[in-house]
Amino acid sequence: MTTQATKNLETFDNPMHERDYTIRIDIPEFTCLCPKTGQPDFATLHIEYVPDRYCIELKSLKLYVWAFREEGAFHEAVTNQILDDLVRACGPRFMRLTAKFNVRGGIYTNVVVEHRQPGWESQPAVHLP
Repeated sequence: MTTQATKNLETFDNPMHERDYTIRIDIPEFTCLCPKTGQPDFATLHIEYVPDRYCIELKSLKLYVWAFREEGAFHEAVTNQILDDLVRACGPRFMRLTAKFNVRGGIYTNVVVEHRQPGWESQPAVHLP
């Protein structure tokens, strides 16, 4: 596998595709460029998903995220693009991407986007004593 930035996301077969379970991934070093100023924007990406047939391979995810370092993008656009690319790659039952951008001009931006497979409903939460 290459160590160059790439927009190619790889997957592997979900070892327990018959069960709903959650995968959580935190990426604290996301960067892209502000399309207005060219200045770097920094964010932490939080991915939560319930896989269906495929899971995202983590090294390819790292290389995918690196590919945004030299691209200009508004926070809202890049967050939606990443979700769309992840959903296209692995077809999850559910996926939520939260992008928490660092302060810029005294303003923090958090963008939350979701995908839900048609007909899929989450299991009720279990509350333990």
